[in-house]
Amino acid sequence: ENLFLSGLTAVEKKLAEYKCNTNEAIQLKLVRFPEDLEDENTTFNPEYSHQVFGDDEVAFGYKGLKILLYYIAGNLSTLFRIEYTSKVNEKFDCVEADDVESKIRDIIPPGFCTNTDDFVSLLEKEVNFKPFGMLLHTYSIHNEEAGEDITYQIYKADMTCPGFREYHERLQTFLMWFIETASFIDVDDERWNYFLVFEKYNKDGATLFATVGYMTVYNYYVYPDKTRPRVSQMLILPPFQGEGHGAQLLETVHRYYMSSPTVLDITAEDPSENYVKLRDFVLVKLCQDLLCFSPVKLMQGFSQEMVTEAQQKLKINKQHTRRVYEILRLRATNMSDAEQSRSYRLDVKRRLIGPYKKKQRELAKMRRCLRPEEMTNQLNQIDLNLQREQLEESFQQLVSDYRRVLERLAQA
Repeated sequence: ENLFLSGLTAVEKKLAEYKCNTNEAIQLKLVRFPEDLEDENTTFNPEYSHQVFGDDEVAFGYKGLKILLYYIAGNLSTLFRIEYTSKVNEKFDCVEADDVESKIRDIIPPGFCTNTDDFVSLLEKEVNFKPFGMLLHTYSIHNEEAGEDITYQIYKADMTCPGFREYHERLQTFLMWFIETASFIDVDDERWNYFLVFEKYNKDGATLFATVGYMTVYNYYVYPDKTRPRVSQMLILPPFQGEGHGAQLLETVHRYYMSSPTVLDITAEDPSENYVKLRDFVLVKLCQDLLCFSPVKLMQGFSQEMVTEAQQKLKINKQHTRRVYEILRLRATNMSDAEQSRSYRLDVKRRLIGPYKKKQRELAKMRRCLRPEEMTNQLNQIDLNLQREQLEESFQQLVSDYRRVLERLAQA
């Protein structure tokens, strides 16, 4: 029996060597020049691969597995190859390796290259690639490394643009690797708008365009004649993250819808924490000069005037306007003045306590049916203390988030 067990652990040990973390195995690249293929600095990895390889994010059956997904920087033509140093063998090891190839093929569109030569010859045609749709905004960012200003452009595209449908299919595969709950959208629904960010760069004296990121927005119909655009997906590709493109993109999209009389306001679908921070920054930047947000009015509290003005002029909904008000009021408040800081704290906590109060009422109803009176009072007391702590914690967290927004605003 012991022999059997030790034999088993040997097999297990051997098989354990054939497990690879898929976030490390998948190597992504955005290629501009042939030499980028050999340059390790241009490689980046997914943050997530659970949607393709399961919750463990593991591929079984290979040693030294590399899943190469290289994209030409502009039109995202794809090279897909799998490399490994060894693979388990059904005859000898009695186990089957995961079919990595078909898992990747499920999410990348057909028509990719499988060898480097084909890919490099496509790279030469990249000079013909132009952005899709209508130019909305041009901006430049100073790049320390290059020692110069780099120009970026934001376009609005739709499925009628020649070649855009196929390009979008390649672009959306990045969602799987960088958005935790990503899903592909139904591109045949004409209510989708697409906003794309490109970088202009030079190659052999020509101007080329590289894909930086994008956003999809769905236009919900609101009776009788309005729409409510809802931000669905937003991704700035990793090599470009932290440079301010997200803010440029979101502000440009806001300005695009602001000019439309039929748009009611802009919302977002299930926003991530990072997106909320980005939106806070962009909306505060847009709102700070509105008359309704003057320091005097901020000190008088949140008002209907703020809601109306932010919605009519900037297409911002009530919930987001409330956050903008809290951030701008924080800026106008002297937090080291006991009276001012107390007044601010109460104002924010009054909003935060809303959901607690609702829960409290529901609990009270339930308890009246279940328990004797004195028990209820004690429990309510415990609840209140806990609630106070949670409330204070939420408040502190919020203030530190708000301060970061204000710091970024001061630098903008």
